[in-house]
Parts: sequence; structure tokens; C-alpha cells
Amino acid sequence: MFDTLTDKLTAVFRKLTNRGRLTEKDVDEALREVRMALLEADVNFKVVRDFIAKVRERCVGTDVLEGLNPAQHVIKAVHEQMIAMLSGGDRRMMAASQPPTVVMLLGLQGSGKTTTAAKLALHLKRQGGKPLLVAADTRRPAAVEQLVALGKQLDLPVYEEGTRSQPIAIARNGLARAKEMAATWVILDTGGRLHIDEELMQEVADIRRDVQPQEALLVVDAMTGQDAVRVAEEFHKKVGLTGLILTKLDGDARGGAALSITAVTGVPLKFIGVGEKADALEPFHPDRMASRILGMGDVLTLIEKAQENIDLQKAQELQKKMAKSSMDLGDFLDQMRQVRKMGPLSQVLGMIPGFGAVSKNLPTDEFGDKQLAKVEAVILSMTPNERHNPDVIDGSRRRRIAKGSGTTVQDVNQILNQFRQIQKLMKDMASGKKMPGLPFGRR
Repeated sequence: MFDTLTDKLTAVFRKLTNRGRLTEKDVDEALREVRMALLEADVNFKVVRDFIAKVRERCVGTDVLEGLNPAQHVIKAVHEQMIAMLSGGDRRMMAASQPPTVVMLLGLQGSGKTTTAAKLALHLKRQGGKPLLVAADTRRPAAVEQLVALGKQLDLPVYEEGTRSQPIAIARNGLARAKEMAATWVILDTGGRLHIDEELMQEVADIRRDVQPQEALLVVDAMTGQDAVRVAEEFHKKVGLTGLILTKLDGDARGGAALSITAVTGVPLKFIGVGEKADALEPFHPDRMASRILGMGDVLTLIEKAQENIDLQKAQELQKKMAKSSMDLGDFLDQMRQVRKMGPLSQVLGMIPGFGAVSKNLPTDEFGDKQLAKVEAVILSMTPNERHNPDVIDGSRRRRIAKGSGTTVQDVNQILNQFRQIQKLMKDMASGKKMPGLPFGRR
């Protein structure tokens, strides 16, 4: 979502770094470009105005302009102000003094509310909680069935009464059921519509008043841009929100809603949806998001994902092989399988500092689920010697491998070329070689 914005900001920072000492005119010129980049990303114009004013105030002082590395100070000011823009309120989930803790999800139809309810329940379960999903969305006919199906798929209990009962009664009975089964969390999936109206607001306000949830979280679609901000303002004014969940951050919209919504509403962003899979819901960290947007990577999230999905022993063995430049195609396939568990490859590479620019030269789009199956078929059609030493694969071997894997010789050539590119990058990283594309040098 933020690729275009990241590219533009990286270009601005690179210009600053190349100039050495800066004048006030240089700073103003750079901030004009930053302002245009943010506006083109659909960030709220008032938020952009305040952002630029605060960054400029920090950047035009004598200590900055006459310092040894003024460009670093400007970049640091932009980074810190972006963190401030994304921050707001307490992002922790509020727990009840006596369980269960009730989390009420609100939102319009199409925002991903029902799916997000299941994702949030799975996240809480993995944190050691015992969640119960309550299907209180009787407005959309398929909502109850969808939540029940997700519950079965993810092994999560669901309380439902169909669509004939009143939502407030379902919520009340669901809370009673949660107490009976000693659940620690109750996730209420409430009704939504394609637009905001008084009837919808009254219904969710009545449920909120009756059940008194510890959290009232609005699920908004990042793809709707500033409409998401306006929806959040309206819900907060009429119902009262404790937090936000922004979905579809893996989409190709400009990202302005993510950068504006907390600054405009004053409501903290607590979770972000980064994919369609059940585990593609992450707690929101303003500092990590700011680092990603500015091309600095996100090492902490990368580490967390790696700890959840990567076999530590295999990773240590691969590290030794990388240091000796002996990573082979078997290792490559094994690591690709593990990395794919962490999410789309482009997202994973984007978390590595400085790797964003480099990854654009790699055919990352070729590593979707279907392409990975092709890579697996090709490598498994090789002999152990060919996997270990791909240089021995001549024309006749390529034809045999293509026939055995149900692919073409061109596919085999492409996979071998991709492997060599990645092998070279891994070798450079293992040797500590500086990655190109880092706009502010090594940190």
C-alpha cells in the first residue's frame, strides 16, 4: 500500500544526503516534496499541514543546519513526527476486572468486520486466551453462517441464535454463555450497513449501553481512503470508540487513511489487517509503521514472524551455509516454504532495512502459491547432486527436469536464474556488505 509513498520519500532523503550541508532553502524544498508526496497518498490535508509545520520547526534551527550531518537530522525529524502522527491514546487491549472481557466490533458492510472478528479471536487464543465469538449481526443474512464457518475452520466456539432474535438479546445471551464456559474474551460481531444511518447507530449504541464492553472497536477498510476517516469520526461521535482496526493494508490503495485516521479522530489504531489468511492480523505499532513507510524496514516485526514460523535449528544451519556460500537449491526450497508462512514475499523483504529498493529487482511476484508449487516441482525433479551443484545442469538435464516436473525448459531456466540472484544477495548479506537503496547510510 505504501510503496509509492516510500519511493518518493526515499528519493527526497537521497537528495538531502547527497548535498551534505543544508540551507534553510534546501529544507523548505525537501519539505515541499514531502508535503506533495503525503497529499498524493491521500493523507488528510490538515494532518499534512500540521506535520510539515512541526517538522520544519525542528529542522531550521542552527544546531541542525550547522551540524555534521544535517540530512540525518531532517530524516530523524520526519521519522519521529510520523510516529507522533500515527500514535494516539492507549493501544493496549483493556481487560475486565473479572473475565470475560467484552470486545464489540462495529463497522459498515464490506469492511471485513466478520472476518476480522474471527482473526481477532484467533489472535487472542494464541495469546493464551479463551475467546467466544457471538454472532449478533442479523442485518446481513450470510453473516451468521460466515462466522459459524470461520469458527469451525479455526476451532473457535461461536454463539448464535440465527437471524430472528434481536441483536441486543443475542449479545446479552452470548455474554451469559461466555460466563458459563469460563471464556476470557467475548467478541461481538454487530450489524452493519452499506451506509451510516440513525437506525444502525441506535442499534449499536443500545448494545454498547446494555453489554458495556471494555472495548468498542471500529473495523474500517483502508481501501476507502478518507471515507474511512469520516466513518470513524461519525461512529466515535455517536457511539464512542475505544480503538480502530484498519483492514486491507495489503491492498494497492494510497494509504492516506492509515496515516490520517488517528490524527483526525483521536482514537488509537489497535490492529491492522495485512492479508486474507486467518493469522493476517497484527497489533499496530506506530514506530514500526513509520519505519516501513520511510524505507527503514521493520526488523522487530520480521523477528516476531520468523520466531513464529521458522525452524530455529534449520535457520542456524542455513546461516552457516550462507557464510560459506554453500546454500544449495534444497536449502532454497526449504527456506521458501518457511518464508511463505510469514506472508507474501514482497512484505517480508520490505521489513529488511534497505531491502525495499533491492527487492524491486527481484521477481517477487513469481513466488505466489502457484509459482511456489512450480518451484517445488522443478527442484524435486532434480537429482540430489543437481540440487547441491546446479552448475552441472546442462541442456539435456534441463529438458529432463522440465518433463519430470510438468513445466518447460524456460521455467527451469527462470528458476535457476532466480536462485542465482537470491544466492548472491544472501551471500552479500552474510558477509555484511552494505545493501544499496538505504537513503541514510548504515545505522
